[in-house]
Amino acid sequence: MDDVLLSTGKVLSNILSHQNCRIVFAESCTAGLVSATLSRISGISEWHCGSAVTYRNDTKHQWLGVSNELLNPPGPGPVSQEVAQAMALGVLNRTPEADLSASITGHLGPNAPIEQDGLIWIAVARRSFTPQSATEVVMVQDVRLDDQTQEDLSIRETRQKIAVLKVLECVIAVLQNKDGGCAPQDGN
Repeated sequence: MDDVLLSTGKVLSNILSHQNCRIVFAESCTAGLVSATLSRISGISEWHCGSAVTYRNDTKHQWLGVSNELLNPPGPGPVSQEVAQAMALGVLNRTPEADLSASITGHLGPNAPIEQDGLIWIAVARRSFTPQSATEVVMVQDVRLDDQTQEDLSIRETRQKIAVLKVLECVIAVLQNKDGGCAPQDGN
């Protein structure tokens, strides 16, 4: 699985380089593993701005500006489309050098409520092509991870690695979409 993560990370790095695009992440359930995966690639610091690991609700609120109304009852809660979108927009708005952001939130279990067990939400946001440099969400995806294990890993560890792969794949898909990539740079 580590080889798959690294090779997918290299594909993303090449696309970011080709598009002259910088990315930042907001990670909850992956706890920084997306960023750690990319950091294994030589030269990635040119394109990877960093990652806000916002595991707890108050950190999501304080660091990313996710509203307490979304995070707490009767709102949808931290494992939701709305929170994933707010995380992606929040980290992008707080990282002026980034052109694109991706966020992930979810419950990897074990001992999760049945309706949330293995559920992740991924959102990708970008700066729009307008002069105002507004930000917009360009992709939201939910994924239900099964409870199969790989490579002598626990269910949680397996799910974390698969979740990282899903984030990388979502970002690649956005960048490969002609309307979803980074804004054109001057001189390109």
